[in-house]
Amino acid sequence: MNNAINLPLVSIITVNYNTAQVTLELLHSLSNISYTNVEIIVVDNASTQNCDSIPQQFKNITFIKNPLNQGFAGGNNRGIEIAKGEICLLINNDTEVEPNFLEPIVNLFQKNANIGIVSAKLLYYNTKNVIQYAGGTPINPFTARGKFIGTGETDTNKYCVEEKTYLAHGAAMAIHKKVFNKIGLLPEMYFLYYEELDFCEHAQNAGFEIWVQPKSVVYHKESMSVGKLSNLKVYYQTRNRLLFIRRNIFGFKGLISRIFYIFVSIPITIIRYLLANQKQYVIMVLKGLVWNFKYKNQPNL
Repeated sequence: MNNAINLPLVSIITVNYNTAQVTLELLHSLSNISYTNVEIIVVDNASTQNCDSIPQQFKNITFIKNPLNQGFAGGNNRGIEIAKGEICLLINNDTEVEPNFLEPIVNLFQKNANIGIVSAKLLYYNTKNVIQYAGGTPINPFTARGKFIGTGETDTNKYCVEEKTYLAHGAAMAIHKKVFNKIGLLPEMYFLYYEELDFCEHAQNAGFEIWVQPKSVVYHKESMSVGKLSNLKVYYQTRNRLLFIRRNIFGFKGLISRIFYIFVSIPITIIRYLLANQKQYVIMVLKGLVWNFKYKNQPNL
């Protein structure tokens, strides 16, 4: 694959966990891309199901078997550590791509040296013309929530121009190596959810810009590994929203954000699950909250 002379090498990194067939579908999709100077790295996060079919069917990839499940950030970091590319494209294994999706991302990096992160436009795989992501608004310092732009809208010409944005989407996020050199790798303490939002905050604080490139289209099957709603998802989303607040929102705004989350958002969430007779999720919410108090003085958080 690495026969291009003037194109920067792009390291495409994806993480597999018990979804070998889904990963194979992504790799088949990537085998048809028009950008030629790429390396593909697949990190298996200690799958309990056999995933030998991945390196057997795609012998030109680099395949890493993690001894432990290190989550989204840890899995991607193991790939980033060995990546040779000037650009690292982190892409969920539950995605498929358009053949020409990579060129617009690379071109955008080359046009503006201030850009550190570029996300593709994400469309829902099963509907193809419905947007999941076309950019992101800033994280509200009081509620600790951001918003993805375009979600649920039909894909028209409304989002067709590359532009600066505030939040990248971890399902298809290209990162220039200079960002890692300055701020380090993805924050592994999150394990799952919020890690890319945290990384975006730190990248912007370090002076890098984040852009969305709608000419690059990726189709997302969404939550194939975790499920639409599960104990794991509820626990980590609860835990990590407060962890994000602790790591990124300080002073008076940080105090208000903590109060709002603990005394407004959490009770509302618990009531909603109770009314839906989903008591198992209430337990996960409480566990996620307790985790933050248990590790409130942890220096590496």
